[in-house]
Amino acid sequence: MLSKCYKQKVLECGTDEAGRGCLAGPVTAAAIILNPDFENNILNDSKQLSEKKRFQLRPDIENQALTFAVTHIYNEEIDEINILNASMKAMQECILKLSQKPEHLIVDGNRPIFRKLEIQNTYGKIFTREEIEYLKDIPNQSIIKGDGKYLSIAAASVLAKTYRDEFMDKIHEEYPMYNWKKNKGYPTKEHREAIAQYGPSPYHRKSFRLLPEQLELPL
Repeated sequence: MLSKCYKQKVLECGTDEAGRGCLAGPVTAAAIILNPDFENNILNDSKQLSEKKRFQLRPDIENQALTFAVTHIYNEEIDEINILNASMKAMQECILKLSQKPEHLIVDGNRPIFRKLEIQNTYGKIFTREEIEYLKDIPNQSIIKGDGKYLSIAAASVLAKTYRDEFMDKIHEEYPMYNWKKNKGYPTKEHREAIAQYGPSPYHRKSFRLLPEQLELPL
């Protein structure tokens, strides 16, 4: 069973992202402050759950949240600021959207979440000085494999994954040849074969290696 919190007796927020390794679509983050009484024996790292189970869990997670937020960072911004910065920025934007300010933050991974707050970007949201100071004021802790250790990070991972999957299902209808409904933008053999045949779509991350080096990409 996952732990309820990292730090006792504070308003603690968990955050995580999904889609970092994909060739197409956004990287999606979620942040959530759970009700202190929240309990769930099924909730785990979203990668350990079936798609059906993730979508079954989502309403319970949302109903038991004191506040939560989800953010997509789209491929144009990923190409501009790189995927690591985009993943962090997605989580930072989620925190700004919460209706309550966390007193402590836990994030899945091994990097501090508030790195590069003043990154220069032309796509997407540009942080104000007030927002940067707001974020810097929140104590935080990075936790390796935190989505398999703490309820709030696991809940955030489920929200990020399900909202991103819904987005990929939607754009699948626009570009069905890539079969995003199945692969969700990940670099499967089928996905890469479709890129080789049809070229990249407007949703592909141009800064990523879309095809193996031995194949020529029509641009």
